[in-house]
Amino acid sequence: MTVAPEQALGRRRQLSDEVAAYVRELIMSGQVGHGEFLRLERIADDLGISVTPVREALLSLRGEGFVTLEPRRGFMPAPLTRQDVQDLFEAQAYFAGELAARAAERITEAELESLTRTQALLEQASEARDSEAIERANHQFHRVVNLCADSPKTAWLLRLVVRYAPRRFYSTIQGWSQASVDDHHLVLAGLRAGDAGAARQAMRAHIRHAGTLLVVHLEAQGFWDDRAGGDRIKNLQKGDTT
Repeated sequence: MTVAPEQALGRRRQLSDEVAAYVRELIMSGQVGHGEFLRLERIADDLGISVTPVREALLSLRGEGFVTLEPRRGFMPAPLTRQDVQDLFEAQAYFAGELAARAAERITEAELESLTRTQALLEQASEARDSEAIERANHQFHRVVNLCADSPKTAWLLRLVVRYAPRRFYSTIQGWSQASVDDHHLVLAGLRAGDAGAARQAMRAHIRHAGTLLVVHLEAQGFWDDRAGGDRIKNLQKGDTT
């Protein structure tokens, strides 16, 4: 069966987007930092794909300012400060808060019941420490709220910001699962009351809380440690790209 050129191109773009998401998670989760090269072959092997979509993804991330290209050396993560992380979550908190406020004015009883069921699944997954189920329920909770807002442009802006956040590894951060469970109750209360202001405030506090936990997580890993940075620079000067 012959694949049409536009279908092949679409698949390549989708694969490139998936690789870009994978690399963002490597960076934002602290697994790789500035001074360490992103080896195309290693990423391709990890994902079981060819090098071409990896190169395309890294070029895309370079355009976003997420990675830099060192002449004759390769790609490495751009410097990422605490303020950068806080700024990303502050932007996310703004848009997510607006969507929650609009959802509070539109949400139906059926949608509230759906959110309640999803919240119950999140609590069960948290108690069982099932990271995949936690991520799935959390994603569904936010998705329902955003759809209820019926504000596609604001939702699109939120997606632009959210893609920088490593969604799949949140459940491994100490305190995040319980914080998500607790914060969602406040968001739900605002939605049930039809109180746009309360829903906005609760959602913004929830997203900022997640950002704070990520910063603490990265600090615990020594992500901004001067010694770690020095070691990376020494390795860079030695030409160590492993």
